[in-house]
Amino acid sequence: MTFTAWLNRWHMTKLSIKPPNAELEWQPNEKDREAAWELYIELLTRITTQPLPVGAGDEKAALESVHDLFQLTRDVLKTKGRDCVEFTKIAIIVLNQKVRPFTSKWHQPSLQGTLSGPDRSREFRADLEAVQGDLRIYTHMLADIAGVEDLTDLAID
Repeated sequence: MTFTAWLNRWHMTKLSIKPPNAELEWQPNEKDREAAWELYIELLTRITTQPLPVGAGDEKAALESVHDLFQLTRDVLKTKGRDCVEFTKIAIIVLNQKVRPFTSKWHQPSLQGTLSGPDRSREFRADLEAVQGDLRIYTHMLADIAGVEDLTDLAID
């Protein structure tokens, strides 16, 4: 299976992948599975994939949790080394094309302390919900790579 075919299977068709990378063979190995498992667990246990009901939680803490995915992913990549190429492909693409636009948009308002105003809060939470949708798909993908039962939707209302 090619990388593009695997992404299409998960309906991640809006990710931009430059040729010839899109047509490379998709063959996760044991290090990919280990890396996917580590990040999968992090995603499942964070606001990155869990609902943030109106009036509950804190926007700044939610933003920080999403932003933490960069360091968590870097740590997994450093620990697993150069042998987790397939995991690296998808991790970098998701971080740069899905997570980064969200964190970039909300970084400055967070620094200015304007995330919690009523209008900003609604807008932030709508954007968070959208990125959470992408990250839930990502957790499905990570479960697939890891070869484990997918618990992504276990606790979602």
